[in-house]
Amino acid sequence: MINPFENALRQLWGAAKIGNVDGSLVERLSRADKEITVTIPVVMDDGSTRLFEGYRVQHCASRGPYKGGIRFHPDADINEVRALALWMTIKTAVADIPMGGGKGGVVVDPSTLSSGEIERLSRGFVRALWRDLGPDVDVPAPDVNTTPEIMAYMVDEYEKLTGDRSGACFTGKPVETGGSAGRGAATGLGGFYVFAALREKANLPESATVAVQGMGNVGGNAARIFHENGHKVVAMSDSRGGIYADDGLDPVAVEKYKEESRSLRGFPGAREISNNELLELSVDVLVPAALENQLTADNADRVKAKLVLELANGPTTPEADDILHTKGVKVIPDVLANAGGVVVSTFEWQQNRAGEKWSEEEVFDKLRAVLVPQAEAVWHDALAKNMTMRSAAFLLALGRLANEPKIGA
Repeated sequence: MINPFENALRQLWGAAKIGNVDGSLVERLSRADKEITVTIPVVMDDGSTRLFEGYRVQHCASRGPYKGGIRFHPDADINEVRALALWMTIKTAVADIPMGGGKGGVVVDPSTLSSGEIERLSRGFVRALWRDLGPDVDVPAPDVNTTPEIMAYMVDEYEKLTGDRSGACFTGKPVETGGSAGRGAATGLGGFYVFAALREKANLPESATVAVQGMGNVGGNAARIFHENGHKVVAMSDSRGGIYADDGLDPVAVEKYKEESRSLRGFPGAREISNNELLELSVDVLVPAALENQLTADNADRVKAKLVLELANGPTTPEADDILHTKGVKVIPDVLANAGGVVVSTFEWQQNRAGEKWSEEEVFDKLRAVLVPQAEAVWHDALAKNMTMRSAAFLLALGRLANEPKIGA
């Protein structure tokens, strides 16, 4: 089984070696500031009490409060959360926003819980951790299988426990309860802004063919945004498999069909494919927007895409990175490509603290202004030094982290 934290460390050490980065900084970033494991008792609908294991890893706060999502997933474990927290430290530094890196998780299959049980679990997570959270300390957000509604439960519980009414301890909230306009589309849209800034440099056509793995919030929005901007989405998938159409798919129609049929099977004008087949399609752009470790040493040599846009966290292993680089496949790494979510989360935090409300247009303009210069800088550095974009992004982040006086203090 692939350990995502080991992969994250290898990415860190590999980039640091290329850039001759100070060893004390690398050693410092190889460990989290704090790791918390909690037991969350939840009264179930039948009156019984069930215990859930939860985690919060606070990796590095030298540039600002810990920032990172909370995922509800049966395969969540401490090594996954460690990796995600380290990647978030790098991501916030790449985006050059005033946040650090953290992550949380609860070991649970939320599809087996009622809405009431999910609410009680969400509130229980806050009761277990509230002393280690706060607008100036640690600011969680949604992640896999968590929603704006879950954030609203957490905000309400935190307010009851602390009296803090700013709402700034959690982001990704519903707009009507302090969330930011544009937060739902932010990760997919940010990825598109990065892609659009680099498309010509990567010698891709004005209308590219695109395959998107994953139909959650990120993948669904990304597919729609690419389609709306004149690109041809030829494949989409969820956890059970996908569909392909030479003439392209309408992502909105696909989403509607899935919602009504609870499956992609039988979608008109498309043939069924597996997730593995989707990853190996001959397309201009492959968008892994599901979970970690999708591109590995076992399948990277069969990837035919010209460019990989990582909207999932950690979808490509170090071995796959090397293979793709040798093949000439450009990989826009997660720490740049999917940074739109944490950028707009930071905007939400700033709005909450200032008592402001920005329009969606203003949020998207600010998002583009943050990400495009970083994308261009990473591309330039990777080209100039003949290294992967991932190494270039890590080195950009490490340079910013090295200049923070609190590191190692």
